[in-house]
Amino acid sequence: MPVYHPPRIPSSEITPRGVYLSRRNFLGTAAGLAAVGLTGHGALAAPLTAKPGAYKLDEPLTPLDAVTSYNNFYEFGTGKSDPKENAGKFKPTPWTIRVDGLVGKPQEFNIEDLLKYPLEDRTYRMRCVEGWSMVIPWIGFPLSALLDKVEPLGSAKFVSFETVVRPEEMSGQTGLFQALDWPYVEGLRLDEARHPLTILAVGLYGETLPNQNGAPIRLVVPWKYGFKGIKSIVRISLVEKQPETTWKNSNAREYGFYSNVNPKVDHPRWSQATEQRIGEGGFFSTQRRPTLMYNGYDEVASLYTGMDLKANY
Repeated sequence: MPVYHPPRIPSSEITPRGVYLSRRNFLGTAAGLAAVGLTGHGALAAPLTAKPGAYKLDEPLTPLDAVTSYNNFYEFGTGKSDPKENAGKFKPTPWTIRVDGLVGKPQEFNIEDLLKYPLEDRTYRMRCVEGWSMVIPWIGFPLSALLDKVEPLGSAKFVSFETVVRPEEMSGQTGLFQALDWPYVEGLRLDEARHPLTILAVGLYGETLPNQNGAPIRLVVPWKYGFKGIKSIVRISLVEKQPETTWKNSNAREYGFYSNVNPKVDHPRWSQATEQRIGEGGFFSTQRRPTLMYNGYDEVASLYTGMDLKANY
């Protein structure tokens, strides 16, 4: 996997937090959970009503344009701009998620039901394994709330996730050369999945997720590298054994199951000690900042007591 160099975005383009929050308050008192439809870019056309969450950062937000135009979503292509350019055909409605496996009450949930969960604003750091980072205001709800609905059995130790396969709508899933095997799959330990920081995101910047960011629902685990945040989820299964994950299957030496952000453990081909924050330092800046252990979310450290942190990669 090549090293990507993020675009240098002027710091003047970063949306001030006060402006963003004013916009969020307006959206929250406007349409709420409006009728679900499609906009020109294929996202669900509904502002989202969300209560202020407990997880916030006193750091500038990454500009919305950068969040929606510079990302990895190989189902739409391997280039950073491919997802935005190629996701217009994707249809995030109708949508259901099957939750099954080692549970007492396997169920299917449609996206309209999930949008009725108590939603929260959560501003998280996002650290890509490639060495760049963002600060994103997500809207979502704890994954544990959904897991509680299906009543996990005592034998369940892990949670497996699977994304959609639609080659007719996802150009990266077509052609002779496939960057990855489909469907994209990911996994967490059950205690990681149930941690309060772990959410299913249905929106960002006050509105439902754009197609290129994982519409209509994706996983966000802020202390792990970004590729753990599987997008456009169609199935969640509780299982006894550690599940398969796409990047580990592709290259186990470089992309492990845990993939916790750890500045002391380098990627085999580049350092993880520092990162470039998108939008920080001006257009021509090569400014980098120190990478924080667990991406700054020290409250998860107890999940890995006694583990070899180097093996966590």
